[in-house]
Amino acid sequence: MTLIAGSYEKFIWGFKLKSETLIPLFSYPAHISAIKCVAVSGPVAVSGGADDSIKIYDITTSSEVGSLINQSGAITCVSFFNSSSLSYPRNLLSGSEDGTVSIYDADPFVHYKSIQAHRKSVNDLSIHQSGKLALSVGRDSCLAMSNLVRGRRSFCCRLNKEASMVKFDSDGNKFFLVMEDKIAIHVSEDAKLILEMDNKKRILCAAAAANGLLFTGGEDCNVTAWDPTTGKEAFCIEKAHSKRVKGIAVLSSSGVGNVENSESPYLVASASSDGIIKVWDVRMAKKEQPIPVAEADTKSRLTCLAGSSIKSIKKPEVGKGSSKDGENE
Repeated sequence: MTLIAGSYEKFIWGFKLKSETLIPLFSYPAHISAIKCVAVSGPVAVSGGADDSIKIYDITTSSEVGSLINQSGAITCVSFFNSSSLSYPRNLLSGSEDGTVSIYDADPFVHYKSIQAHRKSVNDLSIHQSGKLALSVGRDSCLAMSNLVRGRRSFCCRLNKEASMVKFDSDGNKFFLVMEDKIAIHVSEDAKLILEMDNKKRILCAAAAANGLLFTGGEDCNVTAWDPTTGKEAFCIEKAHSKRVKGIAVLSSSGVGNVENSESPYLVASASSDGIIKVWDVRMAKKEQPIPVAEADTKSRLTCLAGSSIKSIKKPEVGKGSSKDGENE
């Protein structure tokens, strides 16, 4: 299992979870300004920075292998699409402060198209499990749908309030919108509002689990699991960190619908603004205040976190339209 974190200090951090220990893989200043987002899938990871660039990393060799510069604003969000039959991502999507959503092939990395999804900065995006469409939210207080097959925006509506995050659930039938301290659950087919959940303090990060739960972290320093069927808190790791939780990642694929009887650990990682990364076995969350399975201190101001349990020996390649080792091909 792999964890990738980014920081205000321009550093990218890579860790491997093995035998209840976070083993450092690499750390160095990958961007010339703050890292705003990261994503990882199998042997490949990416980071997006305020320097308008996306950096690509080969986890198997712990090295940077190229960069993508196709948007004219800071990269605010990145997300991989994985086919269930493949151990390597098929596509990469990125959102930018210029309001565009860019689509890339991931094997090798080649820019396909950029869609003008928003009039202002893209806050977040989420890819449907079919890989045919993506939702995005922006500073223009709009929710947009992009058709990834045709490479164009197919729908846009104005929200009552600006959303900072959007996440599809695991089967793609519902999606979550995060607006400050509230979470709204909508039906994917017609965007009908189902439920609203109140966290009381601002939410700064979120990750959907395979069984439908949504994990969040934020200014309350907690790691909270929400049940979308009831609209209530499923369980909470209170004061998981001493500072704000800035990143959260679901690491294992087993469900937590029956947490107590789960045969394998259900692992969730969280990162805080004081540089601490913790990995939790949430089977213990309903019983007592859990102790982290593993912990690492990066001694930096972390901004984002991503994790992957997919294993592969295939190495990422950089294609035409990107740069490698700092030079244009």
